[in-house]
Amino acid sequence: MYAIIQTGSKQYKVAVGDIVEVEKLGLEAGAEVTFDQVLAVAAADGKLNIGTPMVEGAKVTAKVLDNFRAKKIVVFKMKRRKGYRRTQGHRQNLTRVEITAIA
Repeated sequence: MYAIIQTGSKQYKVAVGDIVEVEKLGLEAGAEVTFDQVLAVAAADGKLNIGTPMVEGAKVTAKVLDNFRAKKIVVFKMKRRKGYRRTQGHRQNLTRVEITAIA
């Protein structure tokens, strides 16, 4: 059984027991979060329930494990033969959650 949820303008395919890194939720470690934007739910028998756009009454419950920052990415801009070079770094704030239930 799995579900497709939407959070932080991104979509994730999750199953019970999965550990997923999502955009920062602003919750403390150990807190419980409910994702109610469920796009699809697949039952154990293989039947797929697709929402229009969301599945009515479907919820995915997760437990927040920790908040962290992702690896640094380097943004480099350059225009050839002009002497223009700019380097900038970025680290995204993320939240690691463990999926506990799909209802």
